[in-house]
Amino acid sequence: MPSDAPKFSTFERVLAYASISIIALAVISYLTTLIVGLAAGREALASGLWAIVTWIAFYGLPIGFVLLIVLLIISFSRRGGRRSERE
Repeated sequence: MPSDAPKFSTFERVLAYASISIIALAVISYLTTLIVGLAAGREALASGLWAIVTWIAFYGLPIGFVLLIVLLIISFSRRGGRRSERE
């Protein structure tokens, strides 16, 4: 294994898996609300467990993208620090 291979911290791995999982869950929730809304009407989405699914669809995607941007910032700052150490 080359010594230049990137070594990811546990925090970066958790952040990556969390962002991908939240984004995937939000997309699935969005598609589910579309199907339920078409099949049973919008009134069905306002009560019970469907309100939670609708909330996940509404807020999950922005939260997932914020986590992804945080991961990118951490990754770029780590690479920038390593690059300045070489020079």
